[in-house]
Amino acid sequence: MDNPFHNIRLNPKAWFDRITGVIFGVILLFIMLGMIIGTVRLFLSLVELGSEPGVTSRYLHLISDILTLFILVELSRSLVEYFNTLRLRLTFIVDAAIVFLLREVMIQTFEHRMEIPETYALSVLLLVLGALRIGSVLVFHREKMMFDTIERERGAKGVVRKLKVEP
Repeated sequence: MDNPFHNIRLNPKAWFDRITGVIFGVILLFIMLGMIIGTVRLFLSLVELGSEPGVTSRYLHLISDILTLFILVELSRSLVEYFNTLRLRLTFIVDAAIVFLLREVMIQTFEHRMEIPETYALSVLLLVLGALRIGSVLVFHREKMMFDTIERERGAKGVVRKLKVEP
């Protein structure tokens, strides 16, 4: 019995890669647009900073805006890396999470809203994220060394085959 769909080329992985690429591309476009708007607003807020009598609360907003831009940069770096390798690198995502938590800790500490149990919980979470970051970097370097070793061995075998064929 013949397959009635043998003329139709359905490759689910290719469709998944295309759709994921389009979605991540749109997300990256919105993140870049957000960074541009955020940077322009950041510079405009610097003008306002000099004209206000109380600068303490304004600096808090300025620092919060800067750290938010850092989070957007880390997220965009992870998406750009996806387009280069078709993999999401954990280090960039963890970096964004660490910056986000540090932003929250700084804001809540400055406003005296953070309770002691919350401080301990966020400290443990930052410790875990830091350990995850270190572990992901170590694993990445280990994978890279393994890949480089395999590529060198493949290259060396190609040279040996060429030498054997030529004489």
